[in-house]
Amino acid sequence: MEHNLRDIILYICKKYPHKNELSNARLTKLVYLSDWKNVLNNGRQLSGIDWIFNHYGPFVDDVLQEAQFNDDLFTVSYEKTIYGNLKQVINIRKNIETEIDEDDLLDANARGIINAVIEKTSPKSWNQFIQMVYSTYPVLTSEKGTHLNLIELRKKYKDTQENLKNLKQA
Repeated sequence: MEHNLRDIILYICKKYPHKNELSNARLTKLVYLSDWKNVLNNGRQLSGIDWIFNHYGPFVDDVLQEAQFNDDLFTVSYEKTIYGNLKQVINIRKNIETEIDEDDLLDANARGIINAVIEKTSPKSWNQFIQMVYSTYPVLTSEKGTHLNLIELRKKYKDTQENLKNLKQA
């Protein structure tokens, strides 16, 4: 089942333990990792995003645009990174955060997928997090500037895994 991107963003913002780290780049990549994990597990994305592999990895403007469009729910603030650059940080508006019941946003499967992604990624530094994103099969096997059809890439990934299994058994 495809979910509303707004609800996915709300859920991640509500559950992510380090709110100041939810830059547009990190949040977008968390949605990507959730999409990829759900494709691997269930054969479909959680979001309807048409992912593009650009020079920043899997990236689209959809997440930031969704947050800006829903400015009654989200704040987008500008903060400095440790390198002195500006980053856009996306969070739930404080006055409504307690009103949002995350169980009402997404079904149990989607919550489980996103929770697993948050659990694996939240302890990681930015560089470790990016390495994790860049080590996913779609990024490793695609060319920059291409669309990442996660459904097709899942089939290739599964075929590759099967071939490796057969080589080990030979």
